[in-house]
Amino acid sequence: MSSLEISSSCFSQETKLPLSLPLVEGSTFEAPGKDMNEVEEKSKDIIKFTSEKLSVDEVSQLVISPLCGAISLFVGTTRNNFEGKKVISLEYEAYLPMAENEIRKICSDIRQKWPVKHIAVFHRLGLVPVTEASVIIAVSSAHRAASLEAVSYAIDALKARVPIWKKEIYEESSSSWKRNKECFWATSV
Repeated sequence: MSSLEISSSCFSQETKLPLSLPLVEGSTFEAPGKDMNEVEEKSKDIIKFTSEKLSVDEVSQLVISPLCGAISLFVGTTRNNFEGKKVISLEYEAYLPMAENEIRKICSDIRQKWPVKHIAVFHRLGLVPVTEASVIIAVSSAHRAASLEAVSYAIDALKARVPIWKKEIYEESSSSWKRNKECFWATSV
């Protein structure tokens, strides 16, 4: 028998699954309500600054909604190089009261421009090693166009308006605070 024949015979086997899964003792199963469109769910803006490692799964779970068919994510990570120098980590600082206020304004701007449900913006502070996430932005919406455009707008606006500073730490024991070319106060010099 050739390998092709073996493969095709494997796929021709019929597997029967039960129509309903057995319930585990102590659990309950309820059929979905009359109509998922009737579900009322308050929109959420979740903003977090932390020195802890960021989790894409955690952030994306926060914006899930039965009313939405799309979740778009932006994950910004530390890369290992900049202008020929080997980067070993980044260090972030923020003026938290103003940073949180600016991100709330960005969320409000997004809601005026696109029909989105939930928005989550998580930013890491302190040291962020190579390959780890510095920022995660998640947006849910009924359709993909709104969430994709909103996520793009959110990261661009965050970099331009939010007082977060980044220092690159290089392998050769040097470091450099980076001027964010996109922020509004850098262009007025």
